[in-house]
Amino acid sequence: MMVGRERELWTLQRLYARGGFQFPVLFGRRRVGKTYLMSHFAQDKPTIFFTAVEDNAVLNLRNLSREIYAYDQPDADPRLAPLYQDFQTAFEAVFTRATKRQVVFIIDEYPYLAKADASIPSILQALIDRHRESSQLYLILCGSSLSFMREQVLGEKSPLYGRRTAQVELHPLDFQDARRFFPALDPVSAAELYGMAGGVPLYLQQFDDSISVDENIVEAFLDPSSILYEEPVNLLKQEIQKSSAYNAIIEAVASGKTENNEIATSAGIASGDLTYYLKELQRIGLIEKERPVCGGSRRPVYRLSDNLFRFWYRFILPNRSAIERHMPQRVVKLIRGRLSEYMGPVFEQICCEWLWRQNAAGTLGDGFDEVGRWWGNNPKKRRQEEIDIVCLADGVPVALGECKWCNEQVGLEVLRVLDERSELVHAPYEAQRFLFSKTGFTEATRELAANDARIHLVSLEEVAG
Repeated sequence: MMVGRERELWTLQRLYARGGFQFPVLFGRRRVGKTYLMSHFAQDKPTIFFTAVEDNAVLNLRNLSREIYAYDQPDADPRLAPLYQDFQTAFEAVFTRATKRQVVFIIDEYPYLAKADASIPSILQALIDRHRESSQLYLILCGSSLSFMREQVLGEKSPLYGRRTAQVELHPLDFQDARRFFPALDPVSAAELYGMAGGVPLYLQQFDDSISVDENIVEAFLDPSSILYEEPVNLLKQEIQKSSAYNAIIEAVASGKTENNEIATSAGIASGDLTYYLKELQRIGLIEKERPVCGGSRRPVYRLSDNLFRFWYRFILPNRSAIERHMPQRVVKLIRGRLSEYMGPVFEQICCEWLWRQNAAGTLGDGFDEVGRWWGNNPKKRRQEEIDIVCLADGVPVALGECKWCNEQVGLEVLRVLDERSELVHAPYEAQRFLFSKTGFTEATRELAANDARIHLVSLEEVAG
């Protein structure tokens, strides 16, 4: 089932329809669905699909030789494939096959191949430059190492720089697409599962919408044999060799420590060393450095950019002893008691995703070009305050939002506070106000919104689509 990849698939198909030499670069974090997307795209096309393995140039050359042979002789035994002398010869053979017809050539996990043989980028560069005017090759380089793909394929210092015809970064699915994996669940339950796993298709497939959220937690997270039980640790080891310090930092951020000094103290790491670790975690896409829009606090904060890591380091890692001693109900009770607090930032993320969708659909007037949070000092009250969502157009706030993940209906007081805080970001009077609620709105709030075009009340059901 292809879910939520319509735009990326359209991009690949559009390039194919153009003909001639095409070179899209596809990248995204592990498990996000890159291989599935490429397989879906190539299913009805003449294709050589080669997946590289780590640290073994000889095995990679053998496997590539077999894939080229399988393209020529689809019914033959691939073990009979003749071995090409080197990668130069093998790649030339692929270009030759794309002289008279369009051929898709996919190199999946390209960073493994390039690290196994450092000459690969230069070989490809020379062949592309020699054949691009006459070739009908559709070359896809795909990789999970975000930093490698950005620096060693797309970066200015790469031999392949300037030769791509498109780049496609595959992101995790947003909430509206993710909930299509469990259509039988109510919006609250669906949002909770999204808060635990994020928008990675493989993770979403671990849930069963015929059982409760608590039962899904037990089966997907609290069973030591399940895929998700050790997934974050395994992913981190694939990106970073010495992971103990990184584990401590991620655990600190997951527990609510967001500023440098808090993280350093909690993780037991010197402040001077912390900067390096945080930059590495940003480089591999696990942590984001966030600053308030419209100024505000001068100090940045750090947050985990992946819901699975947030949930796992918050609830699974600290309770592994109880899990491995077969006490899952104890852990479920603990999670359930803290889940509402955990879901607050997740709901803000979900609401931002909904706003971006509305913005793309043109339903928000002239729209906006940036969304973020604001936090900083309120000089009148002499205290720190924040606004959950601020939408900017050319640097001017055009919409403000508050997101309430609670069991009470949202009342006029929330709107009053939002109006009050709008002055802190110098929002004009006509800026729109969005109130997002898990549970709904009081009658007084609905009446006021009905008579004020600036006020928008958005329920979780509406956000879920």
